[in-house]
Amino acid sequence: MRTNAFSMLGVDNHPRKTMMQGARQLMKVYVTRRIPQEAMKALTGAGVCKVSVWDSDEPVPRAELLKGVSGAHGLLCLLSDRIDTEVLDAAGPNLKVISTLSVGFDHLAINEIKKRGVRVGYTPDVLTDATAELTVALLLATARRLPEGVQEVKSGGWSTWKPLWLCGYGLSGSTVGIIGLGRIGLAIARRLRPFGVKRLLYSGRAAKPQAPEVEGEYAPLDTLLSESDFIVVSCSLTPDTQGLCNKTFFSKMKSTAVFINTSRGSVVNQEDLYEALSGGQIAAAGLDVTTPEPLPTDHPLLTLKNCVVLPHIGSATYSTRGIMGVLSANNLLAGLNGTPMPSELAL
Repeated sequence: MRTNAFSMLGVDNHPRKTMMQGARQLMKVYVTRRIPQEAMKALTGAGVCKVSVWDSDEPVPRAELLKGVSGAHGLLCLLSDRIDTEVLDAAGPNLKVISTLSVGFDHLAINEIKKRGVRVGYTPDVLTDATAELTVALLLATARRLPEGVQEVKSGGWSTWKPLWLCGYGLSGSTVGIIGLGRIGLAIARRLRPFGVKRLLYSGRAAKPQAPEVEGEYAPLDTLLSESDFIVVSCSLTPDTQGLCNKTFFSKMKSTAVFINTSRGSVVNQEDLYEALSGGQIAAAGLDVTTPEPLPTDHPLLTLKNCVVLPHIGSATYSTRGIMGVLSANNLLAGLNGTPMPSELAL
């Protein structure tokens, strides 16, 4: 990494002297995980920073994070990295910018970061399409019981054609309720309309001006819950949405309804979801996000055939992850240089 960074420095009549002066001017950047190569090239090719990386696909241990961030001018982190007061203290007064390779930022101690005057970059918009596609795929897989079908084929449970075997629920003529019609919620709605959805309800803090393009009807949450055949959660995690999907929430849903969450795990009370699924209060659930992540292999939800759990892969296309990586690198470089970021979080 050091060689790549140095190789971009200008060299005049005194190469060694120039390189030594340049080396002293390089700002320290710590990257908490192995990231796409195009993002690393953007960082190391800029010639302004010396990059240290926790070179693993697994999360950096806390002790290594605290050590690695010491004296850093910039930090590039992931949603799974808890950047709190302890980390900020370990970084020290040099820290100018935190760039998170994510849309969400609930892993960041925003108030403390703001107090210290540290800028924050994030990666909205670029993963909208990938997450919307995954949401529709998860909805269809859950509603039509695809994981169960695959397992029956593998285990020898497929004996013959049976009229009611592995029957699920279709989108044609259905009512879909979307909680949170933001960028991703709207992209999900656009993809669902061609399946013959009859009504599309949505709830949130206020009616959305873009809703007419998907024929979306603004509805109170209770109405959405009681009338929807499919409920998709696509809202941000806020104090208002923390634990929103709880026992009361599920009790208002149809017994034939399918519940999908691709927003944040903490929006759902998972114990209440388990009770609703196991007791037949709702038909099925599909989750791409959980609390914690990864979900322990002995978690009760994983014992249920009518619950499909994915390992938080909403944005997992090669193209999207590459674009996210480059955007996070460019956000960080802009923060180091004191220039406008492509995507800066307003603190």
